[in-house]
Amino acid sequence: MGLCFAAGSTCFLIGPFPGYVDLVGPEADALTLFVGSILFTAGGAFQSWIAWRQSSAERWAALIQSAGTLFFNVTTYRALSTALSNPDYDKLVWRPDAFGSVCFLVSGVIAYRAAPRQWQSKVNLLGCIFFGISAVAGYVVPEKGSILDLAAANWNTCLGAACFLVCAIASVRESSPGPGDVAAARGRNVERA
Repeated sequence: MGLCFAAGSTCFLIGPFPGYVDLVGPEADALTLFVGSILFTAGGAFQSWIAWRQSSAERWAALIQSAGTLFFNVTTYRALSTALSNPDYDKLVWRPDAFGSVCFLVSGVIAYRAAPRQWQSKVNLLGCIFFGISAVAGYVVPEKGSILDLAAANWNTCLGAACFLVCAIASVRESSPGPGDVAAARGRNVERA
């Protein structure tokens, strides 16, 4: 679980990083983000399976987060198919998904409220907030067809991914599965009520 979240976070950290698309091209950039979303979904699936037998807060946080990863799968797949089918595609290859970001925010708040003293829940929630800012900044203005703020969308995606990566690495280092360790990969090491 933690390794999936760590690898997925790494993809979301480097994918929107300034200069990466110029270095690897839009197809490879879109593929990086799509692979990252699949890894997040795999981590979320493991987390949901483990959380099923845990506290209600842990279970809801994992399930809502997993729903968010599915929204990111759809968005990153669309970006990948657009990058592959349009040779002139040189703009933002992944526009942050509002639905996925809302799911992440809700799951992050649930996890934080369940374990407000644990540093992972704080860092995870901060990552969720960065992803939410990224979704707002990545909004395409319909009249103009332009991204509201490409730099803010990219930087906030990178910062959110860095937060998730820190939590995932911590969970891998602590990984001796047992009660209370279920959601540490995303900062959700929720204690039983």
